[in-house]
Amino acid sequence: MFGMTADLGIDLGTANIIVFRKGKGIVLREPSVVAISTTNNKIRAVGEEARLMLGRTPGNIVAVRPLSDGVIADYTTTEKMLEYILAKVCGRRRVFKPRVLVSVPSGVTNVEKRAVIQAARAAGASEAFTIEEPMAAAIGAGLPIAMPGGNMVVDIGGGTTGIAVISLEGIVVSNSLRVGGNKIDEVITRHIKNSYNLMIGDRTAEEIKMKVGSAFPLEPEVRMEVRGRDLVAGLPKTVEVTSEEIRSAMAEPVTLIVERVKATLEQTPPELASDIIERGVMLTGGGALVRGLDRLLSLETNIPVHVADDPLTCVALGTGRALEEMRVIRDSEVA
Repeated sequence: MFGMTADLGIDLGTANIIVFRKGKGIVLREPSVVAISTTNNKIRAVGEEARLMLGRTPGNIVAVRPLSDGVIADYTTTEKMLEYILAKVCGRRRVFKPRVLVSVPSGVTNVEKRAVIQAARAAGASEAFTIEEPMAAAIGAGLPIAMPGGNMVVDIGGGTTGIAVISLEGIVVSNSLRVGGNKIDEVITRHIKNSYNLMIGDRTAEEIKMKVGSAFPLEPEVRMEVRGRDLVAGLPKTVEVTSEEIRSAMAEPVTLIVERVKATLEQTPPELASDIIERGVMLTGGGALVRGLDRLLSLETNIPVHVADDPLTCVALGTGRALEEMRVIRDSEVA
């Protein structure tokens, strides 16, 4: 069915968009940010170029994230963003319209799924389908989902965390919570503000998370300098933060993820649970890169936890591979 057109698998994430093109692999990886001119509503930049504008734009340009918690918050901007992506990947003058498979968080409503399909079609896709993110992540991480036996995947994205137990190409138990990397950035921003009267931007919070953030004690513990605006004096100020204080600031969202993983295991049929104890849990998504999260989860569940080889691209790779497997798509598709 999928023939000579440019078939695309799109990981439409809250934080990043990653595009897989059949036969070529991953062809695009850009932040899900759009810069719009407020004077004429025209798009000024998309992706990395727009992300660099976050918090740095003049009054007549706003940089926005059109997706929130893994679903479309701003339909028009999402459509324009998809249009830009299709043009960048397939060229503006295309003879064939691409067929597109887009990942959506597990637990989204049919209305939210339809919004994604409509936006993809309006942006220039000939056909659009959806696949649940944990299913795509499991395929992308190379789990043997076609076999009888339990596979558990925990996909921690920017806006959502999807947890699923998969057997025989079907999701047996799934859970999702609207907590992900962005929520961790938010609690770091709040901690810096409350502890140091210092205002920092999203990019700085993310940098702190990557450099000194952890879910489990580090050996040795580390520290870094953070620059921001002093809320009292209004002037630039530099403070030093430690990995211990950032870990305790991150504890709330991390604990929510751990608790939801445990709740999913409790709902898993015993036969599949014994497979998972043997095979372990697979961590995917950007949140899988939080240091020590695998160790914390393993300690809390008494199950081995593995981080996928390239956790950031698992969902996109999975959408790409699922293009070959139309059965999987049709099972999770909404008309």
